[in-house]
Amino acid sequence: MFLAEAQYTAIQILHAFRHDAVYLFLGSACVTVGIVCVGYCMLRRRSEPLLVWMAMFAALYGIRLWLQSDLMGLELARNAILTRIAVAIDFLIPIPGLRFLLAAGFTGRSGNARSARFNAIFLALAVLALIFGPKPILYTINGTVVSVFLWIMLFRSLGSRSKQKDFVAVRIGVLSFVVLALFDNILGKAWEVPRLEPFGFVAMLGTFGYMAARRMLDRELELGEIKRELDLARNIQQSILPSSFPPSKNFTVAVSYRPMTSVAGDLYDYLRATDAEAGLLIADVSGHGVPAAMIASMAKMAADSKRAQAAEPAALLHAMNSALHGNTHGEMITAAYAYLNSEREELCYAAAGHPAMFLLRNGAVTEVAENGLPLAAAAVDSYQEKRLALQTGDRLLLYTDGMVEARNSSGEMFGEERLGNAFTSTGKMPADGAVTEMMAAVERWSAEQDDDRTILICDYHRA
Repeated sequence: MFLAEAQYTAIQILHAFRHDAVYLFLGSACVTVGIVCVGYCMLRRRSEPLLVWMAMFAALYGIRLWLQSDLMGLELARNAILTRIAVAIDFLIPIPGLRFLLAAGFTGRSGNARSARFNAIFLALAVLALIFGPKPILYTINGTVVSVFLWIMLFRSLGSRSKQKDFVAVRIGVLSFVVLALFDNILGKAWEVPRLEPFGFVAMLGTFGYMAARRMLDRELELGEIKRELDLARNIQQSILPSSFPPSKNFTVAVSYRPMTSVAGDLYDYLRATDAEAGLLIADVSGHGVPAAMIASMAKMAADSKRAQAAEPAALLHAMNSALHGNTHGEMITAAYAYLNSEREELCYAAAGHPAMFLLRNGAVTEVAENGLPLAAAAVDSYQEKRLALQTGDRLLLYTDGMVEARNSSGEMFGEERLGNAFTSTGKMPADGAVTEMMAAVERWSAEQDDDRTILICDYHRA
C-alpha cells in the first residue's frame, strides 16, 4: 500500500514537471531578471526607479508562475499559509508594473491618479487574501479590475502617437501581453489550450528592459556630458584664481582652497601684489555649485574692473556692489578686503557681511571687523573701513564661513574660537604650512564637507 502510494506520488510529480517545465523555466528567467536588476543597482550604489520596479514586477511574476505550477500545487494543497501567500502575490503583481509604466512616463498625465486607485485595490485584495484566504469574490474583483486595466492599456497602446523608440517598443510589448492575457481570460479556458499569457509577459518584460536600458544609457551619456562640462568649468574657475602671490620683500601670502563640488562660490584675489602693497580680497557667494561659481566669476570681474580703487577698501566694495546689484538673481555675496601698505605701515580693512578678519600679533589673536551689507543685497550709499598700524611679524587671516560652520558628527560647529586657537597654534609655522594645517584641522573636525572652504594668511615682515 505504502509503495503504491509513493509510486503514485512520483508519477504525479513527473507528470506535473513535464506539464509545467516551460512555465517553470519562464518563472526562473523572470526571477533571474529581477535579481540582475537589483544586483545592478547595488553595484552602482544608486537606486534606479525603472530597474527597481522592473525587478519587483519580474520577480513577483516569476514566483507566481512557480506557485501556479501543478508541481507546486501538490505542496500548496497541504499548506494553507502558503496558499494565502500565493494568492496575495497574485494580487500584488500589477502594482510594480503600474509603477514602472508611471516612472517611464507611459501612463500619461492622469496616470498617477489612475495608478493610485488601481494600486489601492490590488493592495487591499492582497491583504484580504492573507486574512481570509482564497475567497472566490476576491478572484472575481481581481479579474474584473485586471480586465479593465488591460483594456485601458490596450486602447492606450493603440491610441498613442508617440514615435520614440522606447515607447514604440513598450507599446508592442504591452499589446502582446494584453492580447494574450485577454485571450487566456476569455477564450483560453473554454478551448483548453496552453496558457499564452506568460509568453506575452516575457515579451513585455523584454520591452521594459529595452526601455530601462535606453533610459539609463541616455542618462549615462547626459551625466558624462555634464561631468565634462563641470570639469571644463572647474578648469576655467581655477584659471581665474591667482596661483600664488608674487615674491615680495614685505608680504608672504598663502591660500588653501577646498570647493565642495567641482566648482565653488568662494573667491580670492590679489588686487595689489608688490613689495609695498598687498590688496587681499576674499568672497563667498550664497549657494553652491555652478550658479554660485558663475556669480563668483561676476564678482571677480567686478573686482578686476575696480582695481584703480584697490587702495581704498570701502570705495572698492561700494563700486563692486554697484556693479553687482540687480544682476545676481537674488544671490548675495559676502566679501572682505584688506589693503596693506608697507611704506605707511598701515592696514585698511572693510567687509560686506563677511566673517571678521583675525590678526595675530605677539602671540595674541584679535578680531578686526567693519561690516556692511553683503554685496548685491541692496543699493548701498557707502561702506566703512577700519585703519590699523602694521607691525613687523603681524599675521592676518581671512576665511569663508565654510571654515567655522563645519560640523562634526554631533552637529557642533567648528566655530571662531577653535579657528582662532588653530591660528594661534600655527603662528610659528610658515604661511603655507599654517594654511595646510588649519584646513586639516577643520577636515578632521568635519569629515563631510557641506560648504566651500577657503583660508588666506598674510605675513607682514618689513624688509
